[in-house]
Amino acid sequence: MKALLTMIGWCVLLVLCWPIALLVLVLWPFVFLLSLPFRLIGVTFEAVFALLRAILFLPARVLGHRG
Repeated sequence: MKALLTMIGWCVLLVLCWPIALLVLVLWPFVFLLSLPFRLIGVTFEAVFALLRAILFLPARVLGHRG
């Protein structure tokens, strides 16, 4: 269903404002490549915070707290 709505949206954009639609299609790979380092940094920070949370809550888990 989401793919169908996306396709309909692209068709409407192409009909109403085709230069912007073509510009988005050309620029999207570059935007994706520029966003990759930020995604990797986000995944790294998420893993670090999950590790810190696991270390901080380890004593409570060892003592049997279920929360």
